[in-house]
Amino acid sequence: MDKKNNPSMDNIYTLDGKVSVGKAIPFGLQHVLAMFVANIAPIMIIAGTCGLSTADTAHLIQTAMIIAGVGTLIQIFPIWRVGSRLPIVMGISFTFVSIFCYVGPKYGYPTVIGAIIVGGIVEGLLGLFAKYWRKIIAPIVAACVVTAIGFSLLSVGANSFAGGAGSENFGSKENWILGTCTLLACLLFNFFAKKHWKQLSVLFGLVVGYIIAVCMGMVDFSAFKDAEIVSFPAILPYKPTFNISAIISVTMIFLVSATETIGDTSALTATAFNREATDREISGALACDGLVSSLSALFGCMPITSFSQNVGLIAMTKVVNRFAIATGAGIMILAGFFPAVGAALATLPEAVLGGCTIMMFGNIVVSGLQMIGNCGFTQRNITIAALSLSIGLGFTQAPAMFAIFPDIVYTIFAENCVAVVFVVAIILNLVIPKDKTEQ
Repeated sequence: MDKKNNPSMDNIYTLDGKVSVGKAIPFGLQHVLAMFVANIAPIMIIAGTCGLSTADTAHLIQTAMIIAGVGTLIQIFPIWRVGSRLPIVMGISFTFVSIFCYVGPKYGYPTVIGAIIVGGIVEGLLGLFAKYWRKIIAPIVAACVVTAIGFSLLSVGANSFAGGAGSENFGSKENWILGTCTLLACLLFNFFAKKHWKQLSVLFGLVVGYIIAVCMGMVDFSAFKDAEIVSFPAILPYKPTFNISAIISVTMIFLVSATETIGDTSALTATAFNREATDREISGALACDGLVSSLSALFGCMPITSFSQNVGLIAMTKVVNRFAIATGAGIMILAGFFPAVGAALATLPEAVLGGCTIMMFGNIVVSGLQMIGNCGFTQRNITIAALSLSIGLGFTQAPAMFAIFPDIVYTIFAENCVAVVFVVAIILNLVIPKDKTEQ
């Protein structure tokens, strides 16, 4: 069908094009399915280390879906200066897992909530004034961070492919078969589908993988057993406790998360629009990250940040339409109010998700390398990229190197390559002199 007869489908590749609800839903659903398991996994990990009950964990998952949907809508349709007006999908970040697994057991989950409230406000305020301090984050710094984000996600995809880190059947032949079949389904659909249908390859892979998993008996339907029909999140289910040590530690991680958001935003505009992110877009994205995270904490939940997985999905599909992505946010909110929907999505096996995300995460790495190339291969840029990536990716593979430092330094940097790459790239960008042509 040509462009004149089917204009709405061509509009999915434009930011503000008019798209019908029926045509938008599959693309929004694809985003939800691509991030759902990764969205709830940090909650389950942190809830376990903090000693929360199964019921409490279920409510946190429900709340996370609602807040992630609300945060996504604010990113897409800004409120004042909060929001980037870009198709950024929000979710629970793995960046905070290590610090919360330290703060939670030591001080209690209410202390985690108090630290999120303060840290989110700090990031939100910094975001509103991003144009005054963003100058130190030169394009080469952002490019290195994007590349590091891509590399850091490769292990996440590999663990999912094998069945999920810590699972009893990790690396089993069943998971290999399921992940491989899902990946092949994505690739074959992308190769043989016509026109815009190619962009639904990830959704097709997830559906095929799920059907195969059901046939193999790898889907656990027990989540439906105690699911309520309709449920609403509670305000302040945990009374916040404010501990200065926890606040400082968590706020530093919020700054690390801010660099990832800058990287995500830069990657999205580079891959989807072939341009750099504007100060307004960076500022709005950061403000949304921080302030929505504080809102999330008021409902007892974790920080909400931009999701790199979905940036990879946009990089692969080129679907940037705000309304299409917003339908995904609506699906997340509805799923949060109807726990049975969330329970159904929660049954998606990790191996299926891994089969779909391997290529998406690789796209982020390639996007980062392209950004480095766009900065120009001057000796200065090569030095910044080479040294920051080698130190960030290399040192965090041997976290015991950081044992001589205080606990807070170890917690932030020992296993977070994005944080190390960011700090090293910032320092090198400040101390290495520019030559005359670069100035």
